[in-house]
Amino acid sequence: MDPLELTLCESAEALRAGTLSSAALVEAYRNRAEQLNPKIHAYLNIAGEDVIRAARDADESWSAFRRGGDAPGPLTGIPVAVKDVLCVKGYPCTCGSRILENFKPPYTATAVERLQSAGALILGKTNTDEFAMGSSTENSAFGMTHNPWDAERVPGGSSGGSAASIAARMAPIALGTDTGGSIRQPAAYCGVVGLKPSYGRVSRYGLIAFGSSLDCVGVLARTVEDAAFLMEIMAGYDPMDSTSMPEKTPAYRKTLSGEPDLRGIRIGIPKEYFSAGIQPDVDRLVREAIGVLGSLGAETKEISLPNTEFALPVYYIVAPAEASANLARYDGVRFGLRREGQTLRELYDGTRGAGFGPEVKRRIMLGTYALSAGYYDAYYGQAQKVRTLIKADFENAFRSVDIIASPVTPSTAFRAGEKVDNPLAMYMEDLLTLPASLAGVPGISLPCGRDSQGLPVGLQLSGPFLGEETLLRVSWSFQKVTRWHKEAPSP
Repeated sequence: MDPLELTLCESAEALRAGTLSSAALVEAYRNRAEQLNPKIHAYLNIAGEDVIRAARDADESWSAFRRGGDAPGPLTGIPVAVKDVLCVKGYPCTCGSRILENFKPPYTATAVERLQSAGALILGKTNTDEFAMGSSTENSAFGMTHNPWDAERVPGGSSGGSAASIAARMAPIALGTDTGGSIRQPAAYCGVVGLKPSYGRVSRYGLIAFGSSLDCVGVLARTVEDAAFLMEIMAGYDPMDSTSMPEKTPAYRKTLSGEPDLRGIRIGIPKEYFSAGIQPDVDRLVREAIGVLGSLGAETKEISLPNTEFALPVYYIVAPAEASANLARYDGVRFGLRREGQTLRELYDGTRGAGFGPEVKRRIMLGTYALSAGYYDAYYGQAQKVRTLIKADFENAFRSVDIIASPVTPSTAFRAGEKVDNPLAMYMEDLLTLPASLAGVPGISLPCGRDSQGLPVGLQLSGPFLGEETLLRVSWSFQKVTRWHKEAPSP
């Protein structure tokens, strides 16, 4: 049994049965990560020998259980990769930025803490665009991540490190974050499953903020079952996050059984998402994937989300405005990088000038301008009104359909450096993921084929607010009759 070929669910079952040891599982992934990281650069840091010792302790817990003791947590002995914008006590948390290069948080994010309480072991922290601001992971201050399918191409962003770690079999499961598409877009580029839950379904406590009304903690995985497994554990109300939802987390995996049958499911196809700018291979493969859903009994119909065209400008007013406020705390006084100056202004200027990269500076300036006196109503105020219209589009659509299907991205992974000097072209890569983020609804990216160059293509499914259960059921049904989730790039 090759541990690297097992899914998360298969590994958990093998650990429980005693046919696999956690020490062997963790060591296999750790060795793989150390072997490939110089080429892929998915990790900013990889756990040391401590994780091997923790794996041996996990094996002892499972052994005691098989002798009649109490059952360990469901993730006991499972290694997990964590995007480096989520705090883990004792681990560096850089957010891909020089301004936090030596920062070690004194606490752990709720989402991570819940996984650790279930027995998960932290395998390492994955690379990210600086403060999650980017669509290619080229904005990391510590070097870009490379796409495992083609090292000359980007893995997407900002959760590019997490997506690449799953595609390259450097981790069985990984946490990412999604503000405007940062889980779904890299999942599509790397040919893995990427789930963004409803806003508030998973606690944001311990997530270093980018856009507080948009940020979501989610999962990158090989299979829908693996994503559902993690969601069951980390979702739910958290008193430390006032935006977390009080609704009880459903038992997602219970619905992922039996035969794939989508009779009674209505799937909407938004005409605005299939524009002239879509790469022909992407258009064809996504339409074929929607046909597969139809063959399983789903009813498909064209719908309209009329305010889609405004999602990009709305997002790039709202998100930078919130980033401008959130990043004001990095001043060289309390934590992080400090550049001394003769005056407070010199301290601020020196610290932020040296610590922030160009994309972060760009978004801070955009956001500060949009919030400034005389411009607030014209920009931020108007953007919030249009955001309400975009949300209303989804609410209206979900009165007549259960799921919305579309491409994740207009094209497959682009070459490194191709768009780094053209911010607008880079922002366009999130064109099809932004609306769901602005509406706060859940979305998932599923591999649905490869283009003429062999690069993965993603199918995006979106559901109503707190509608992850149906979303996962439809996604699982598609996965059961396709093979794309089983394919992996050569090492």
